[in-house]
Amino acid sequence: MNARLDHRSPLVFDTRELGRRPGALKRVSRSVEAPRDLGNEVIGVLEGAPIELDLRLESVMDGVLVTGTGRATVKGECVRCLEPLERELDADFQEMFAYPDADARVHEDAGDDAEDEEDTLFLEDDLFDLEPVLRDAVVLALPMQPVCQDDCPGLCSDCGVRLADDPDHHHDAVDIRWAALQGLAGTVKDGEKDNMSGAEAGVDEKQEK
Repeated sequence: MNARLDHRSPLVFDTRELGRRPGALKRVSRSVEAPRDLGNEVIGVLEGAPIELDLRLESVMDGVLVTGTGRATVKGECVRCLEPLERELDADFQEMFAYPDADARVHEDAGDDAEDEEDTLFLEDDLFDLEPVLRDAVVLALPMQPVCQDDCPGLCSDCGVRLADDPDHHHDAVDIRWAALQGLAGTVKDGEKDNMSGAEAGVDEKQEK
């Protein structure tokens, strides 16, 4: 059994003023706190952050058509350079909440399409819960790959420095085909130094004699 809707919840709205007169209209503006986990892995609305809602409730034959926009500040990090980012988001949505006695008609119209039947939202004591609709709208409006700027160069693959802070940053590339020879050259130089040290020591010994 689903818990009954609480009219005191900020995301629960009352439609009793509309009656059941098709064409009756009501506009609602409300500021609510964002529920938890309103976003994806890299960007979203922080829990408790304000969301400004502008709704249009319209009575139709089988229920109430809700059209609206949710405005909020989203925060996350750039997927290229990992710097924090912040931007304003407008999430538009439209959803039909059916009258409870429209249930039979919905079943009849849906026929064997169980998926359509499960997706239907119903009014409960003239109340509806906007949270699932708002959540879907916000998540769909969020960028999957947010960037701090369109041409963000990201991080250096060698040392991890943020390239936007140092446009001239680079590393001298070493051809791996020469890497072994460079190591050999270093070994030869070390050997030459040892030989030279030995020779100098011999000369000093001869001079002492």
